[in-house]
Amino acid sequence: MLRGTLLLTGASFISKLLGMLYTIPFESLVGATGGKLYGLAYGPYTIFISLSTVGIPLAVSKFVAKYNSLGDYKTSRRMYNMALRLMFVTGIVAFLLLFFGANLLAKIYIPDNAEGITVDDVAMVIKMVSFALLIIPSMSITRGFFQGFQSMGPTAISQVIEQIVRIAFLLISVYMVLNVFDGTTVTAVGFATFSAFIGALASLFVLILYWNKRKHHLNHYIEQQRVRPVKLSNKELFIELFQYAGPFVFVGLAIPLYQQIDAITFSRTLLDAGLTQLEVDNAFSNINLYGHKLIMIPITLATGMSLSSLPTLTKSFVENNRPRLYQQINQSLQVIMLLILPAVVGMSLLSNQIWGAFYGINDFITFNGEILGWYAPVALFFALFTVTSSILQSINQQRFALYSLGIGLVLKAVLNIPLMMAFGPVGAVISTWIASLGTVISNLFRIRRAIAFPLKALLKRSSLMLIFAGFMSMAVLAVQFVMSQWVNYTDGRLSSILILIPAVTVGAYIYLWFSYRSTLLERVMGERIKRLERFF
Repeated sequence: MLRGTLLLTGASFISKLLGMLYTIPFESLVGATGGKLYGLAYGPYTIFISLSTVGIPLAVSKFVAKYNSLGDYKTSRRMYNMALRLMFVTGIVAFLLLFFGANLLAKIYIPDNAEGITVDDVAMVIKMVSFALLIIPSMSITRGFFQGFQSMGPTAISQVIEQIVRIAFLLISVYMVLNVFDGTTVTAVGFATFSAFIGALASLFVLILYWNKRKHHLNHYIEQQRVRPVKLSNKELFIELFQYAGPFVFVGLAIPLYQQIDAITFSRTLLDAGLTQLEVDNAFSNINLYGHKLIMIPITLATGMSLSSLPTLTKSFVENNRPRLYQQINQSLQVIMLLILPAVVGMSLLSNQIWGAFYGINDFITFNGEILGWYAPVALFFALFTVTSSILQSINQQRFALYSLGIGLVLKAVLNIPLMMAFGPVGAVISTWIASLGTVISNLFRIRRAIAFPLKALLKRSSLMLIFAGFMSMAVLAVQFVMSQWVNYTDGRLSSILILIPAVTVGAYIYLWFSYRSTLLERVMGERIKRLERFF
C-alpha cells in the first residue's frame, strides 16, 4: 500500500509542483485580475468533471479490486467496457451543459457593482475550458481500471505527462497572446483554460500506449479464469457500480463546492464591507488559485494514499481480516498526520516569505501572506477528509461520506458571510476550517462505529506529532528572527528565499529528529526507516 502511495504521491507531487511553479510566470503575465478570471472558469469546470464521471473511475477501481480478489476477471472487464461507453456519453452531455450554460454561470459570479471583469469575459473562459470534458471522463475510467489491478504506473505517468503538456501550452499561448499578438488578458486566460483540453489529449495518448502494451497480460487473466463469472445483468452491474460511485463524486466535489460558495459570496460581501475591488481580486485569486496551489502540495500525499489504499482496504474488508484492516487504516491516517501536519504549520509560520518567494514583492505582500498563513491548515483538514472518505468507501459506508460533506457545506454556507463581515477575507478561510474539520470528525466517528475501529492509537500518536510540531515551530521562529537581522523578506524574492532555506531545513530536521528518536517514524512508516539512522 505504501509503495502504491509513494508512486501516486510522487506523480501527484510532480504534477502539483508544476501546477504551483507555473503560477509564478502566469501571475507575472496576467496578475491578480487574470488569476481571478482563471479561478472563476476552473470552479464550474471541476464540478462538471466530477458530475460527468459520476465518481465512476474510483468506483471502477473498487469494483475491479473486489471481483479480482474473487478471481472473476471477466466481470471486471465487462464492467470496464460498459463504464467506458457510459463515460463517453456523459462527457458529451457535460460539455454541452457547461458550454451553453456559461453565460448563466457568469451572471451568478459577477455582481452588478463589480469593476473590470465582465460577464462576457467570464463566459468566454468557461466555454474555452469546457472542451476538456469531451476527453477526461473516458480517460479517467481507464486509470480506474488499472488502479483496480493495483497498477498505479499508468495513472502516475499519464498524470505527469498531462500536466507537462498542459502547462507548456498554457505558458506559451499566454505569452504569445500578450507579447506577440498584443491580445487582451481575457483572451490570454481563455487560451490558458483551453490548455486543459490539450493536456487531456496527451494523457489519453499515454493510456492508449499502456493499454496496448498490457492488453495481452490482462487478457491472460481472463483466459486462465477458473471461477464462474457472476450472473448479473447489465442493470444489476450498473446498480452495484453506482452504489459505489455516488459518494465518490461528492467527495471529489468538496473543495470545488467550498470554492463555489466563496465565488458567489466573496465579491458581493467584501465590496459591501468596504474593501476595494483590487483588494477583493487579490484575496479571491489567493484563495481560489495562487494560495490554493501552494496548499495543494501537501494534499498530494492524501490523494496518493486514498487512491492506493482503496483496493487494499477493500480486499481486507471483503476477506473480513479485521486486524489487517485496522492496521492499514491506522497507517493511512497516521502517515497523513505525520507528514502534512508539520508542512502546514511551517507554511503558516513562513507565509509571508513563501508568498514573496513564489509571487514576488508588491503592495499586497503582507495582505496575501496573512491570508495564506490562515489558509495553510485547511490542507490538513482536506487531506484527512479525502483519506477518511476513501476508508468509508472501502468498508461499504460510502453513503455516510455524503452526509458528512453535507454537514461541511451547510457550515460553510451559513458561516461564510458573517465571518467575512467580521474578519474580512480571512473569514472565508475560517469558515472553510470549521466546515472541513466538521466533516473529518464525523467521518472518524462513523468509521469507529461501523467496524469498531479503535481511535486510541491515532489520537495518542497525533498528540505526539503536535508536540514535535511545537518544537519545530520554536526552531523555525528562532531562525526567522536571526535571519531577519540581516535580511528583510520585503527586499525581494531572493531575500524571501534566503530566509526560507535555513528556516525550512532546521524546522524539518528538528521535527524528523524527534520523530525518529521517539521511534514514531518507525512505528508509522515501518522498519525500513532505520536506514535514516546515520542522519539522526
